[in-house]
Amino acid sequence: MSAAPTHRPTVTEREARQVAEAAREQDWRKPSFAKELFLGRFRLDLIHPHPLPPDEDAQRGEEFLTKLRDFCETKIDSATIERDARIPDDVIDGLKELGALGMKIDTKYGGLGLTQVYYNKALALVGSASPAVGALLSAHQSIGVPQPLKIFGTQEQKDTFLPRCARTDISAFLLTEPDVGSDPARLATTAVPDGDDYVLDGVKLWTTNGVVADLLVVMARVPKSEGHKGGITAFVVEAASEGITVENRNAFMGLRGLENGVTRFHQVRVPAANRIGPEGAGLKIALTTLNTGRLSLPAMCVGAGKWCLKIAREWSAAREQWGKPVALHEAVGSKIAFIAATTFALEAVVDLSSQMADEDRNDIRIEAALAKLYGSEMACVMADELVQIRGGRGFETAESLRARGERAVPAEQILRDLRINRIFEGSTEIMHLLIAREAVDAHLSVAGDLIDPDKSLQDKAKAGAQAGVFYAKWLPKLVAGAGQLPASYGEFKHGIDLSPHLRYVERTSRKLARSTFYAMSRWQGRMETKQGFLGRIVDIGAELFAMSAACVRAELLRSRGEHGREAYQLADAFCRQSRIRVDELFGRLWTNTDDLDRKVVSNVLAGGYEWLEQGIVDPSGDGPWIADATPGPSQKENVHRPIR
Repeated sequence: MSAAPTHRPTVTEREARQVAEAAREQDWRKPSFAKELFLGRFRLDLIHPHPLPPDEDAQRGEEFLTKLRDFCETKIDSATIERDARIPDDVIDGLKELGALGMKIDTKYGGLGLTQVYYNKALALVGSASPAVGALLSAHQSIGVPQPLKIFGTQEQKDTFLPRCARTDISAFLLTEPDVGSDPARLATTAVPDGDDYVLDGVKLWTTNGVVADLLVVMARVPKSEGHKGGITAFVVEAASEGITVENRNAFMGLRGLENGVTRFHQVRVPAANRIGPEGAGLKIALTTLNTGRLSLPAMCVGAGKWCLKIAREWSAAREQWGKPVALHEAVGSKIAFIAATTFALEAVVDLSSQMADEDRNDIRIEAALAKLYGSEMACVMADELVQIRGGRGFETAESLRARGERAVPAEQILRDLRINRIFEGSTEIMHLLIAREAVDAHLSVAGDLIDPDKSLQDKAKAGAQAGVFYAKWLPKLVAGAGQLPASYGEFKHGIDLSPHLRYVERTSRKLARSTFYAMSRWQGRMETKQGFLGRIVDIGAELFAMSAACVRAELLRSRGEHGREAYQLADAFCRQSRIRVDELFGRLWTNTDDLDRKVVSNVLAGGYEWLEQGIVDPSGDGPWIADATPGPSQKENVHRPIR
């Protein structure tokens, strides 16, 4: 078996962490509801009353949604995309004509200029028609060329590329490599300065839209040299450039229409004018882009939840067992209640986060990450519950159901399609670590030097003094709060009383902060290795954020006369379900098998349990675990197929 590639940069764990730390936004210039929540401060005033888009933005958004709905109903055939594993060219052409490629692009560049709120509503709608189409549009606008240029591009770059992205050109984002995922410090693709150009060499994997893209955002490492700071840098690259080969169109368990491939760069010349931002700013650009870009995935998860609810309602009313509809059997009814309540909460989280992104008065990096984490996890659970509610028909394909004369419900397909969201744009495990790092930022800002082994005794003494001042003010505030006052949040009592849930969030926020402080005191520098603990801390924060958003949304709908009673009921149900999950997570903070699990893993890797693997055959094919990505000319046919 071939060995893993050896040409990649060799970095230590500490160096890798330093690269990631340097890329993250260091300062908090604006308030953050979620950051405050993790610090034990329930700042309801940051999200209530629920912010709303200006009437003009709402009208423009609703008008586009009407056109998009008609297109989805008449032009998108999800069954055909699933069967052929390809989005028909005429569908993509129709989306271009509709302006769907430019939903987030300013009107002065030929785009529609939709707000984040309506962009996400559009993705939920089109994603319900075909998740593959939703992924194409999302990858193009959320992480492709338009978003980083909007934030970091020069005026010349915007004038050159945004009109193309708005109407004709599909874009893709290329960061991942065969041996590099969430550890960009080992990025091997290079961009070597040569006069007024850079010369790119390397291989990129899982390039969503890469097979059909016209424009690429490529992350490559610029070597440090005279006149060049070097570092990971972002470039806009013409996909038709000489030396670019799409070597493979990848196939997956779900999203079968996804145009995702392997792209090789060999001596590809890119003008220096196409560099986005300065050298070395590539990762910061990527992370900043994702601050709002991540909201596209939970938006499509909201659409999936709505569809799961519709199918569960219709099927469970029609299907009878033991003399009554299956929905009236508690075992099934509890699943339907979970889907309904969770869909309401997910929509609340996405709409609230999106509106805060539009207003730009809050820092939403944690909120967007929580939305992505929570949405992708809960949507998978909802889809799995729908399959269970449907029984054998849930496991059967839509094509098979149609062939034998029943409604072609693609329940098993949505379960497959949603599964990637727990990996896309930061896996659940990486999101736990990313959010945890931001959640403890205040602690590390005042006490980080205390646990840094490289700091001098003088630095540690200074940090200790700073930490003493901070904690002397902070810790007493975690003892008592509004959550202990029976009359708090009384404005959320209208028939159904949601105020106890908000008091619970306030109390639990303080408990969460105390738990985090205790853990830091106990483990100090080893805190970053306690990934199980950190994951549970983040999951508790996600539930508290979702509960807050659900209550605020319910009150908004009530105040506007839009299904207020039903919204209060759904918010109440969700909060009660969520509180059970939170209490369980708190129990597992300190009572768990984390230490034993680490011992078992060590023994697994050492071969101590190989005897347990006996009695099977392995149907896996031959070949290396990681494909060789040594730079050089391509030996394969170019499967790039731009759609014109």
